[in-house]
Amino acid sequence: MKKYFMALLMAALAPFANAQLVIRKDPVIEKMTAAVSADSLRSYIDALVRFKTRHTLSTQNSRGEGIGAAQQWVLHKFRQFEPGSGGRLSSFIDTITYAPDGKRVDKPFILGNVVAVLKGTDPLDRRVLMITGHLDSRRSDVMDRTGIAPGANDDGSGVAAVMECARVMRQQSFPVTVVFVATSGEEQGLLGARFLADQVKTKNWQLEALLNNDIVGSNHSNETHIINNTQVRIFSEGIPLNANRDDVAKIRSLGLENDGAPRQLARYFKEVGERYVDHMTVKLVYRNDRFLRNGDHSPFVEKGYTAVRVTEMNENFEHQHQDLRTEHGIRYGDLPEFMDFEYLRKNTALNLVTLANLAKAPAVPQHVTYITKGLENATTIQWTPPATGACAGYYLLMRETSSPQWEKKIFTAATTITVPYSKDNYFFAIQSVSAAGNESLPALPGLPSSR
Repeated sequence: MKKYFMALLMAALAPFANAQLVIRKDPVIEKMTAAVSADSLRSYIDALVRFKTRHTLSTQNSRGEGIGAAQQWVLHKFRQFEPGSGGRLSSFIDTITYAPDGKRVDKPFILGNVVAVLKGTDPLDRRVLMITGHLDSRRSDVMDRTGIAPGANDDGSGVAAVMECARVMRQQSFPVTVVFVATSGEEQGLLGARFLADQVKTKNWQLEALLNNDIVGSNHSNETHIINNTQVRIFSEGIPLNANRDDVAKIRSLGLENDGAPRQLARYFKEVGERYVDHMTVKLVYRNDRFLRNGDHSPFVEKGYTAVRVTEMNENFEHQHQDLRTEHGIRYGDLPEFMDFEYLRKNTALNLVTLANLAKAPAVPQHVTYITKGLENATTIQWTPPATGACAGYYLLMRETSSPQWEKKIFTAATTITVPYSKDNYFFAIQSVSAAGNESLPALPGLPSSR
């Protein structure tokens, strides 16, 4: 009788079991995620702090302290990673001479961005992905270039994430190129990022996505005393900063004020990151950066590139832009002891899986358009295959107009799809998908060019 009852129960539950959502993970990316090491990240931070200060205007001639020595050390680490890349990883310091600007630069100096390039294996695929963190540090006085400025979290944590992603990713082959950059000059006015953005434009790189990591290694805040190592923020621009009047009119007519390319990248970071990294929630913040503040992704956003900022959930201003000191029983200063390296590991892994999933995915579908023949409650979308990458099919993405993220995915092997959902009530997008399940960034439908 008991066996009979269990058989009936299993039969009754079978339809529900078949209806359960199965999250498909790429085993290669899972292996890479497991390789991200909190110990490695701690070792990078400890080494960076030993340079005493990494102020942009600090000495470049010392072997043991200052920005010049720190740049050489990062370059040395990148070159240590090169032998494990099969000849695909190369690294260098990209330099430019800056003149005094009457603001935060009071003398001529040579600015250097430390760059590692993991070359893609497909010579026809010109896509580039990039991750950045800023190497320079500061004290309470932004012009103080001699006092100790450890910069463990701001932004040693971002540089450590960049380096760890390079260490792990160089062991895999990707059809697209991935670039890892430790910028300089962020605290003096985003100087290194502006130089880098100009270089990307000049070299005509097909930059598909940039992840800027700035302050990603502390789990608690001052004032509110919130402790949180399971959430991280990602900031993204909605309407393109360089949009002209016609662009804005088109955005308004289609209701896409919340669907700029950086915002799509932020949603992608959240979905893919939470798929692979346990006990982490990515919080979408719908502004380019924190209130009245800015970061190294901004020069790229200004030029129309798809760039976002990743930052810890609750900043602690007792350990950011502070001289080392103790006042009223409070220790000030940006030191490693105030960091959470397991939290930094998870944030680094979020970056890595986003880069890896994009790097393994086909390019975005082309010529994605709505097909309209009159008033209708169904929606038809058509597109053409991506320019590069092995594409096994496509996802139709759907969400209600009030939803912050995509809610439904429908797979198709065709290049057109009709669904019984109204364009009045939903937003749609199309992703290319590889045989391993790696998705491209979403492509939003437009109207046929004849309209």
